[in-house]
Amino acid sequence: MEALRQDDPRRFGRFTALARFDEGASAVRYVARDIASGETALITAARPELAAVPVFSRRFQAEARTAERLAGGWVAPPLDPGDTAETPADEAEPLWTAAGYVPALPLAEAIGIAGPLPERALRILGAGIAEILSRVHAAGSVLQGLAPGTVLLAADGPRLTAFGPLGAAASAEARPGGQLSVRLGYLTPEQIEGKEVSAASDLFVLGLLLAYAATGTTPFTEGPAEEATRRIAEDEPELDAVPEELRELIANCLAKDPDQRPTAGTVAAELALEGAAGLARGGWLPQPLAAAVADQEARVLALEVPEEGEATAEAGEADAPPAPEDARPADPRTLREPEGVREAPEPEGVNEAPEPVDARPVGAPPVAASGAPAAVETPAALEPEDARPVDAPALRKPADAAAPSGDTGPGNGDIGEDRGTTRFLNTGPRPPQNDRPTTQLALPHELTAPRAPDALPAAPPAQPAAPLALPAAPAAPQQPGHTHGGPAPYPAAALPAGPAGPGGPGGGPMVSLPLPPAPAPAPDPATSRRTLLTIAAAAVGGLIVGGGSVAALGSGSTAEATDDKPAPKPRRTLPGQAPEPRWIYAHPASESSPLTTALWQDKLLVVTSESQASAVDLGTGKRLWQRADGAKGQAALAAGADLVFVASPTEFLWLSPKNGKVVHRARYTEAFEDLPGLTVGRLAGSSGPVIWFTGSHTVVEKAPKPKKGKKKGKDKEVVEAYFFAYDIVQRKELWRTSVPAGRDPGTPAYRVVAERSADVLVRQDAASLTAAEVKKAKGKGSVRSFDQKTGKLLWTKQYGAASLEAATTGDEDGTLYAAVGQDLQAFEADSTKPLWRVEGSEDSWFGTPLIAGPLIHTTERSRLVGAVERESGRLVWRRSTEVPGTGPAPSLTLSGSEKTLIAADAVQVTVFAAADGERLWKFQDIGSADPKGETVRASYRALAFGETVVVQRDRSFYAFPVA
Repeated sequence: MEALRQDDPRRFGRFTALARFDEGASAVRYVARDIASGETALITAARPELAAVPVFSRRFQAEARTAERLAGGWVAPPLDPGDTAETPADEAEPLWTAAGYVPALPLAEAIGIAGPLPERALRILGAGIAEILSRVHAAGSVLQGLAPGTVLLAADGPRLTAFGPLGAAASAEARPGGQLSVRLGYLTPEQIEGKEVSAASDLFVLGLLLAYAATGTTPFTEGPAEEATRRIAEDEPELDAVPEELRELIANCLAKDPDQRPTAGTVAAELALEGAAGLARGGWLPQPLAAAVADQEARVLALEVPEEGEATAEAGEADAPPAPEDARPADPRTLREPEGVREAPEPEGVNEAPEPVDARPVGAPPVAASGAPAAVETPAALEPEDARPVDAPALRKPADAAAPSGDTGPGNGDIGEDRGTTRFLNTGPRPPQNDRPTTQLALPHELTAPRAPDALPAAPPAQPAAPLALPAAPAAPQQPGHTHGGPAPYPAAALPAGPAGPGGPGGGPMVSLPLPPAPAPAPDPATSRRTLLTIAAAAVGGLIVGGGSVAALGSGSTAEATDDKPAPKPRRTLPGQAPEPRWIYAHPASESSPLTTALWQDKLLVVTSESQASAVDLGTGKRLWQRADGAKGQAALAAGADLVFVASPTEFLWLSPKNGKVVHRARYTEAFEDLPGLTVGRLAGSSGPVIWFTGSHTVVEKAPKPKKGKKKGKDKEVVEAYFFAYDIVQRKELWRTSVPAGRDPGTPAYRVVAERSADVLVRQDAASLTAAEVKKAKGKGSVRSFDQKTGKLLWTKQYGAASLEAATTGDEDGTLYAAVGQDLQAFEADSTKPLWRVEGSEDSWFGTPLIAGPLIHTTERSRLVGAVERESGRLVWRRSTEVPGTGPAPSLTLSGSEKTLIAADAVQVTVFAAADGERLWKFQDIGSADPKGETVRASYRALAFGETVVVQRDRSFYAFPVA
């Protein structure tokens, strides 16, 4: 860090700048603080000469929007900038974002401090980054933001701070005619061959990063610089120094053929099956790095807000100029386009597509002062920016930066693009703390609440923070050849030229840019045409972007963008970030983990465990009572308006909601005295006061009387099973019907899939079928119909090729919806006639759908969630939860208003707008902060009532507001 310079802004919205944090090729980062709340932020401010270029502005915004949408986990969420002052009309408006400050070290700096990382740290680093890549790739996007300077090591896990070429740029330079030259530090074999980048390109770079973290060098450094591209394209990587357990995986990532590289989800699972957060529990950084991170945090907390003019006074300036106005732009349409951009005449010979200087092969750049080779100027297919017209709340942009167009409004499912944020500097000992903004409610609220401003510790007298060096004069602007963010993975090299010389026909590979289907109109035809020709001529030596076209990192669709469109207004909400919970409840560690959870009358959360049943007030999150009688109970239901019904292994209980006192009890031996030894299975379903369940008991069948002269045979025990209907308000049995016994111990497991006026439709879980029943079924599942009034079995039917395990549900109109292979099919329940079919994703299958009015919400093993019309099966929307890998299909829950859909799986909770599928926010709980605590492997659950959803993961419960 260093002191603020004379020309640095002093205010960014509600934040006051404290110091320069670091600077990159495209932006300068500041440590800032909100004086009112004490909240510390990291401000990323674009370089003024780049912010004035419209295409840079649009790209900067697009990468910032991705940071919002991926916020949480290993991506720090943005912060609301608050109210900001106006900028004079004759001044350019700076472009900036604000994110929560996380004490962390760049990977390159960490390697310099402690050397190569140990195997466990490598696994956590790789798994964390792969988890983010998997979320990006799930939307059909490519990251192109990995570099040693964009990957940070924090106390609780890695962080990724760049989600596109700007954040990972080794250099960035504005060119005449509104063009932008961006040079990256990494190259992949497919880029050398002139092919487009893909998700596999990110995996190649991830392999480079892991090899660098494991060895302190990169696997293609040996040899002359001019042969660097040949080595990348042809040579095998040097991985002898990589730990043997990881060598094969990293080698697979570095395969020359993109099709041979693993997916990001596969890499994440192989490195840390329990997830990066689970493996990182208890600390993961070597001691020198943990100390450096803690010291950095202490130094930042010790920074004080400078008095006005203090920085210049310390520099010895005679007359300190007043601090610049607030850096937030006032009206996004006030900034004039740089002079000459729109007026530029069309060059002669435009049809010959003259090649820009930056597109030609370059020689080896000079070696940096640190000894690390400067970055190779590399190709990057800068994709069209996110076309969705949303505004990052912490983002401020120049006036003439055009808002992208396209039909990508709310609900398009596009994750957009992300921004690069920061490099962190080394700092001395302070206990590491969890990053509350990033982990988002990983711990109980009282453990993570932000410090009050007066609680910020001063620097220890014996060990004051290092003084901030103030330069005598502002530093010169960053030159294109300088490298930021750590060493390049291989020496700089001149790229091969074609037979006509550099840039001529047959020259280096061309960068492929996905342009709009038709050129967007521009104010000056000459400028626009020249821009398109310049883009088409960009070669591997660098990436040039200009004029009216930028690329999209999101849905994969192209979008038109012109520089004369008004910018969108700043948005105050923070999409992607979970809202603050209304309360948090932690089930006591001294008690066994919860077995079942249920809501009672929108007033109580009833939790059962091996030892007791307990109730939590849904208004406050406070525990009200516990009752040992309810141990191992299931499904707390409302028995009228004033009793809580719980089914325990031996009896039915009716508890007082006020204190948990047992008001009534019905022991099975008494309520069903004609069935001695009755074992009650899990509840099959409920409707109003009626519950359905299965039960079984064992009877002794007497051996038949033997024939004369024969011995009497042995008596044998036989299991008899029944399906019951029971009224929990009247506390009486309605009916029972005999059903086939299930697999040992004999009680079949039923689930009610639909209730109709005349009957209930029931499906038996495959795991409780006997071997004879499985053989008879021939791989197909069946549904049984029981009369509502008498319990009589009406029919048993099979539906298409629906398997024994196929997820099935139905509606009151007599339609069944079942997973058939990879598809979801609708059938007439009574006739088994197929009605419609929805195709699923490859190598996946549907989970249990959720019926909501005219829609059916779907869920798939591939982590896709969607909605189809009940009547026709027409697909309304389908979105990914962006969870890496595959697993059981997420379970679905609707909010009380049915406006919000909650998808919960083993990794996270993802919340969507039910009508159009817009991803609203995501939530992950990293579990207990106790280093000796057990690893949490339980899946998430969601229980909704009114305008609240209660999210549970094992012992932790969070009540979030929802629409």
